[in-house]
Amino acid sequence: MAALFRGSRNLLQRCNKHVDQVLVSSRSMASKTPVGFIGLGNMGSPMAKNLLKHGYPVIATDVFPESCKELQDEGAQILDSPAEVADKADRIITMLPSSPNVIEVYTGPNGILRKVKKGTLLIDSSTIDPSVSKEMALAAEKMGAVFMDAPVSGGVGAASLAKLTFMVGGVEEEYTAAQELLTCMGANVVYCGQVGTGQAAKICNNMLLAIGMIGTAETMNLGIRLGLDPKLLAQILNMSSGRCWSSDSYNPVPGVMEGVPSGNNYQGGFGTTLMAKVCSVLPYLAMSDWMCLYVCLFIPPFSSLLLSLSSLVCLFLFIFYSSSSLS
Repeated sequence: MAALFRGSRNLLQRCNKHVDQVLVSSRSMASKTPVGFIGLGNMGSPMAKNLLKHGYPVIATDVFPESCKELQDEGAQILDSPAEVADKADRIITMLPSSPNVIEVYTGPNGILRKVKKGTLLIDSSTIDPSVSKEMALAAEKMGAVFMDAPVSGGVGAASLAKLTFMVGGVEEEYTAAQELLTCMGANVVYCGQVGTGQAAKICNNMLLAIGMIGTAETMNLGIRLGLDPKLLAQILNMSSGRCWSSDSYNPVPGVMEGVPSGNNYQGGFGTTLMAKVCSVLPYLAMSDWMCLYVCLFIPPFSSLLLSLSSLVCLFLFIFYSSSSLS
């Protein structure tokens, strides 16, 4: 009798274990609902592919139909407009070139918000003005949707390898839902705060990157003109105090490194046009706070920088535009 009881108990435990496994499997499959993806350029295309690799059905669109073909061949469903994507998916990721593109894709005649469903999670990985992210969040909220900004760092190579860094801004309660998708495309996902803080972190990073890349390019150019071998110069810089990411991981001089844009005829990198676009918002962000002027004028060593002609020009433009914005 005891043996029969033990056998029945073991059978019941196995059945319960099987039921638990089925429930876990069902929850896992339920989470793999379609994900909308809008913007299939150099960054968006590999990001969408990584979602497919993780088992998410992808519903996508791009203003250039030819950009969709490769993703369609890998199993994605391609639609004609952002509105159609919003009608089919309740989680949508956008990766677009600029603020005007984001505004058009979200609020335009065929935009996402025309057909967005209540409760939809909207994740924008474009690099844009933080104020535009806040505007889109308000517009989405009126439609019952949730908007989060999640710009990325890492470039095309990291996008292809799912090693991007995402800087996320938005309602903290929705972060876990966003993280589920973003971890399929990146190695680091960092919550920064409310809507717009992801963009703020990204812009600060790009500012430092631009400064470092310009310095590296000018330094390498000077060394080459003075007769130094570029590989030798890069080696010396990278074992000295001048070392930075632009010198040791993304050197801009052809022939110094492999697997970077300079080693591939400058194909596939973060172009200077896009960098200029990102950095173009910096003066306006700085001008929003007159404390910046006080720091530049009265706090060493910042005040000493104004002795250079370029800094004086920047100060003049700062005062001119600040005065215009206040008039």
